[in-house]
Amino acid sequence: MGKWTQEAETILQERFGKDSVIALATIEDGKPWVRNVNAFYEDGAFYVITYGLSNKMRQLAKNPEAAIAGDWFTAQGRGVDMGYFGREENREMAQKLRQAFAAWIDNGHNDFQDVNTHILRIALRQGCLLSHGKRYDIAFDQKDF
Repeated sequence: MGKWTQEAETILQERFGKDSVIALATIEDGKPWVRNVNAFYEDGAFYVITYGLSNKMRQLAKNPEAAIAGDWFTAQGRGVDMGYFGREENREMAQKLRQAFAAWIDNGHNDFQDVNTHILRIALRQGCLLSHGKRYDIAFDQKDF
């Protein structure tokens, strides 16, 4: 976790510690690209199930800088490709994502036999959270930076 209050962490967990739609921005050739993704928040990072050969993953491989926005929260960070959803190293997070995305995860959109079904981790560096008239400026303590 980072330099911020337990109150801010509690708010982030309540808002995003479940299936949440956020905007994810990447950069390609100096131009921003934004799309909505289903994400799950835990300990200073958002996690997304995605296709490893998608535009967002290709863009993050070239330039890992990313930004997110959702429900009165915006942040910048780094996109980290955790690799295949079914990797042993991803087992714990994959189980959390299965639970968070239970309403739709097995609807046929995802092919978990395909090694290109990846987990994307957006490790947050800094952000701004608004809640009940309060502003929390957050500096995350991430080893990825």
